[in-house]
Amino acid sequence: MPFVHLLVLALVQGITEFLPISSSAHLVLVPYLTGWQDQGLVIDVAVHVGTLGAVLIYFWRDVLAVLAGLGRLATGRATPGGRLALLLIVGTIPAVIAGFALHRYAPTLFRNAEVIAWATLVFGLLLWVADRATLQIRRIEHLGWTDALVIGLAQCLAFIPGASRSGITMTAGRFLGMERAEAARFSMLLSIPTILGAGLLTTLDLAEAGDVSLGIDAAIAAGLAFVSALVAITLLMAWLRRAGFAPFVLYRIALAGLLFYLLYA
Repeated sequence: MPFVHLLVLALVQGITEFLPISSSAHLVLVPYLTGWQDQGLVIDVAVHVGTLGAVLIYFWRDVLAVLAGLGRLATGRATPGGRLALLLIVGTIPAVIAGFALHRYAPTLFRNAEVIAWATLVFGLLLWVADRATLQIRRIEHLGWTDALVIGLAQCLAFIPGASRSGITMTAGRFLGMERAEAARFSMLLSIPTILGAGLLTTLDLAEAGDVSLGIDAAIAAGLAFVSALVAITLLMAWLRRAGFAPFVLYRIALAGLLFYLLYA
């Protein structure tokens, strides 16, 4: 794949993965709007894995607390890090089940511009309602097991391009009364096991295919996505500590309008 294609895809993924505007939708739209050949699921997952590295770096304290907490849970000792680990496990289980089923039986389901347009609009408006209609009184430590499961079930909707994994989990968090930055933090931590699972499945696919050139392309795309995602996370968290989701909702409405024009005009 030409380097410029990999660069564009990596930048698109890195910038949009953790913003509530749907990275998967933008990755599908790149070939649709440019006329390039669809990059395929392998490159899509590779750039997701690159963004995973950015999350691990930015939230390294949380990651270490979770790992240490899991170790202490194994010895029968409960810690805040261990409790967070269990919340993330509960929130991940629904996506694991749904993701495995889609990967096995319908890997290209929903990958079309019409689905993206409607999902971008509907889930964008849902985010606006959640952000405007609920209080900001809860942090991650206030979440219960049912709350984590609700957010995990919402995450399953992210397999629809345009819904946005980060967007729908932040929406669920806001409906549960979480502070904006805390909803974003839990959403990004929840992405770690989800992306790890997707990356593992794709690595197995690459090994079975034995396509070395595709593996090199995937590695380049992942590295570029890592850098752009780290910048995007830093800016997003700074924004949500002092403002709301309105700019992202407006962007989603504008993008949906453009797609409706291209599709139906």
